[in-house]
Amino acid sequence: MQKILVFVLSVIIISCGSPKTTVDEIIIAKKIYVCDSLFSTAEAIAISNNKIVAWGSKDDITHKFTTQNHTLHDGYIYPGFIDAHSHFYGYGVTLNKVDLRNTFSLEDVVNKTVEFAKLNNDYWITGRGWDQTDWTQKGSISNNLLNIYFPDRPVFIKRIDGHAAIANRKALELAGITNKTSVEGGIIEHKNGMLTGLLTDNAMELVDGVISKPSRSSQISALLKAQENCLKAGLTTVTDAGLDLNTIQLIDSLQQSGDLKIRLYIMANPSHENFNYFKKNGAIIKPQLQVSSFKIYADGALGSRGAKLKEPYCDKDNFTGVWVTNPKTIDSLCQLILSMNFQANTHCIGDSANRKVLEIYGKHLKGKNDHRWRIEHAQVVSPSDRNLFVDYSIIPSVQPTHATSDMNWASDRICSHRMDGAYAYRSLLKLNHYIPLGTDFPVEDISPLKTFYAAVYRQNEKNKPIGGFIMDESLSPKEALLGMTRWAAKSNRMEQNIGSLEKGKLADYVVLDQNILYDRYMMDTKVIKTVLAN
Repeated sequence: MQKILVFVLSVIIISCGSPKTTVDEIIIAKKIYVCDSLFSTAEAIAISNNKIVAWGSKDDITHKFTTQNHTLHDGYIYPGFIDAHSHFYGYGVTLNKVDLRNTFSLEDVVNKTVEFAKLNNDYWITGRGWDQTDWTQKGSISNNLLNIYFPDRPVFIKRIDGHAAIANRKALELAGITNKTSVEGGIIEHKNGMLTGLLTDNAMELVDGVISKPSRSSQISALLKAQENCLKAGLTTVTDAGLDLNTIQLIDSLQQSGDLKIRLYIMANPSHENFNYFKKNGAIIKPQLQVSSFKIYADGALGSRGAKLKEPYCDKDNFTGVWVTNPKTIDSLCQLILSMNFQANTHCIGDSANRKVLEIYGKHLKGKNDHRWRIEHAQVVSPSDRNLFVDYSIIPSVQPTHATSDMNWASDRICSHRMDGAYAYRSLLKLNHYIPLGTDFPVEDISPLKTFYAAVYRQNEKNKPIGGFIMDESLSPKEALLGMTRWAAKSNRMEQNIGSLEKGKLADYVVLDQNILYDRYMMDTKVIKTVLAN
């Protein structure tokens, strides 16, 4: 009789099924891209304590889990987008300066500056965004108009890439710049024995050094404005490529207070202060903040002819660009960075800069490794030099919108015979089988959807050029999405927590109204919601 009773009870328990696990939330959408190693998709995910518990079909998740919080999204879910290279703090600061994007002549630039100055009482007038390659009238750049409109008020306005600037006479005077001033790693332009006001790369620091530093309240305002715009764009993690210690500590304090919620991977500037601090205290590894790398500038930018090339510029005789940081110094910095087990992330645009830094990296890394040192931009890399990325496990970190911004003039700078190595994202992807994507904002727009579009279709937001720019180097939709999620997280050493919607990871996600992997024209795609697991 006892055996019969046990059998009956067993049948009852089995028929009732296992009890459901209670979770904090179940999310259901049209399709969910998990971005795991198999590139799985799902209909639902279960979340507890801000982490993914499980993903699967709607029936499977609702059968296994129960919750009082069901969320149904009428859209498509992706892991929170990650920008692998940007200037988050700098972008915030520019929101309080004159915006010189979409100007089409030097007169446009000056007029915008004049209008901004009428509404701004600061002694210094600063801004960013002009790009002489967009101007309808080509020619030399000078500060003559700025001197007329601003005889007693200093003006310092930077090119869109941040590697060149125009300073008016008053700004040059306050910075102590004369015809006799010279700077290693930068250019102070003269014409007919007179200063034109055009400064590039390290020369700009002479003016930056005399501009009063922003107040703490304005710094906080800049960071919060930047966060607001990034979250609207679907970004949950951003990389800030180069900050000083005081700004890093301000960001840390704002995250601890809960005012700043977006996740940041920060590259520290290679200053004595930063090295001394991190040698003593080690890396910062927190769910919202990671500082475990240093940012080095090898050369300048292609647009301002500061990129270091193997051969002279095609549109500037006998000039090959500049070393912003001397290669011997780069070598010494890399040795120090390796001893701290930090990442070395070096800005390299020109083919000469890329080759030299790859060689320096190889000297210290010595072979295959998991240090994840990065070349930021990898913009012009000779095909014969690409094997160095493989030999030393070096990551090319690229920004697809640079290709579509530069495409109209890049060959003027480097000639058609060097274009085989330019903006070669597919070729770079094949080397180590992953490639992180970013924007370099505020150099480019903050939108990760524009990053995706430029990577896949190699067109700008006006769908130009027809057929795409060097389409052999385009990425597939799947590869572009992974570049903004899983691969970006890996390049930041953050893949244990973010980058995919796998079990155990933080539930950062973005909801879009369209499926960008299949909808050809996604430039009108809207971000329905951005969720940070805080």
